Amino acid sequence: MVPRRLLLVGEGNFSFAASLIDTLEPGVRVTATCLQHRADLQGDPVALENLRRLRERGIEVRFAVDCTQLAQALQAHGDFDRIYFNFPHCGRKAGVARNRALLAKFFQSCADVLAKDGEVHVALCRGQGGTPADKPQREWHNSWQVVAMAALGGFILSDVHPFRCGAVPGYKCTGYRSQDKPFHIEGALNHIFTKSLPFEGSQPRTFRVRLEDRWFSFAEPEALAGKLNRRFLEAPSCHPVRTINEKLIAELGKTFPLKRLKCLFPLLPRGGASVLPPGTNDLLSAFWVSLHEDSPHSEALSGEITQEMEEVLVSVSERTFAKSPAGDGCSGAHEGICEEATLCLRSSLLVHGEAILHSPDFLPGSLHILSGPVFRKCHISPFMMPAFHETLFLLGLNKNMEENCLSSLLDHLKGILDNLLTETLLEGSIVSTLVEFVLQPNGKDYIIHVKPLSFGPDCTENLIIGSVVTSATVTHEHQCFVFVSINLDLLAMLAYDISDWRILWTFDGRFLRRFAPGKIERFKSYSLYPPHYVHDISFWLDEKKGFNELEFHTIARAVSQDTIISVQFLGRFQHPETEQVSLCYRLIYQTCDKALSLKLAAAMQSRLREEIQRQLHVLLR
Repeated sequence: MVPRRLLLVGEGNFSFAASLIDTLEPGVRVTATCLQHRADLQGDPVALENLRRLRERGIEVRFAVDCTQLAQALQAHGDFDRIYFNFPHCGRKAGVARNRALLAKFFQSCADVLAKDGEVHVALCRGQGGTPADKPQREWHNSWQVVAMAALGGFILSDVHPFRCGAVPGYKCTGYRSQDKPFHIEGALNHIFTKSLPFEGSQPRTFRVRLEDRWFSFAEPEALAGKLNRRFLEAPSCHPVRTINEKLIAELGKTFPLKRLKCLFPLLPRGGASVLPPGTNDLLSAFWVSLHEDSPHSEALSGEITQEMEEVLVSVSERTFAKSPAGDGCSGAHEGICEEATLCLRSSLLVHGEAILHSPDFLPGSLHILSGPVFRKCHISPFMMPAFHETLFLLGLNKNMEENCLSSLLDHLKGILDNLLTETLLEGSIVSTLVEFVLQPNGKDYIIHVKPLSFGPDCTENLIIGSVVTSATVTHEHQCFVFVSINLDLLAMLAYDISDWRILWTFDGRFLRRFAPGKIERFKSYSLYPPHYVHDISFWLDEKKGFNELEFHTIARAVSQDTIISVQFLGRFQHPETEQVSLCYRLIYQTCDKALSLKLAAAMQSRLREEIQRQLHVLLR
């Protein structure tokens, strides 16, 4: 988008403005401002000459404009497409703290006068910004912490590149220590900031769902805020998980006859054996929702779920509801049936395996395909996701040809996955085998391992992207059945070089605009070098209640709106006299697509302290 209206702040001698106007397209409007009064520039011949040039070109010039109060000074709101601030400083020998405060107030002021898709350009001398783009990078405490200061105004760093005076011939930056001396601009960087989505948009939503002939409403689990009913796998989505899924299915279709199934099954089997491997269907790691019956004529809530959305809920019979392992407002949840509708979100598509095999439409020899979202509680980790998209492949094999058919399927799948994962590599790159099928102790099942290529120091081991399960619970005289489960989100991360799973769920439209339909290409983030904030928490345990670490992680995920990226156990202490036990954890807050400020992270930490005390019955230290 070509900017139509520019704002220049902190112009000392107006040489930047006078040079910039010669590089602009016709129709671009410029407002150039400075902090000084007009009279203060009378003794500066360079400034006077530049002002004369600006007047001749019809450029608007404003004096005595405080960059920390732009709306008040300019009486404009949401007008400017781009704001420039070159080499901001408080004057003389101001320390880093004062210059940080200047930046923070400037960014907060920019939010009032910048257009929705506008940019803020801030040029800083080498090392001042405190980001890895600076060479060398200053220690964080000795920098201006420009990204953290921008977050206070709701901005994220979207690009950074060297500041080149040659791009604006005639620009002479002066004002070093409030003198008529130039700044040392060798190694200077231009930081480009854009507006972030607000955190308020990630709050849990309320849905209505029709089950049989009755209407219910339910609240999205706080730890899954923004993750239900996103429909990434449906046309015409160009989301990476859909692209990777369609490519995977298309390649398998070249070898096997396919039968695609619509994901409209109930979440959990109503009875009978399951093909799930041990631990996959652990109800303690499941997300539960409480349904409340509504009138069919109630006003629509955040989302009205028709048949297409039934894929995320258990079907409910007229009078019988599922059992909850944690009570969730029901008395006697372990011993009997809940009186209210407490339902479980599915943890894997494998729960539908037997229903598919027993379906009259099941075609032996065809590869049956089911794709959809799944949900499970998990510890906070870079590659563990509470919500992701899964594709399930089901194949019935002739027992006499089981070994050959299974080997053929795995060989084809390995080749397809290897090709998908290397599609974005530079031509001529030599890569050893990426995908490996690791045989499990039972001698029949496999775990699918992938060697990551560019996930950095946090990922030193192979990642598990799926599994191959041979059903031991469904028997047939002439057939055996194989289930292949693939984590599409993790596969997309590997293929597109996306280092953070959370950005797959962003509501920011810039994410999807990075991708061409049907094409796999490296992802370039629009939020660079987000700051992180460290908080420790310690508490005494209630011996009678015990402590569930998985619930601690789930509460932390919910309260922080998925901004906690690391939960590190620091230590355990037992009081020598009372023998009471205390635990200590270190939490790291950091976002991948939003502006997270120190103040907001502290507020989240404060709420986390309240919630674990209320929900886990611990005593804070």
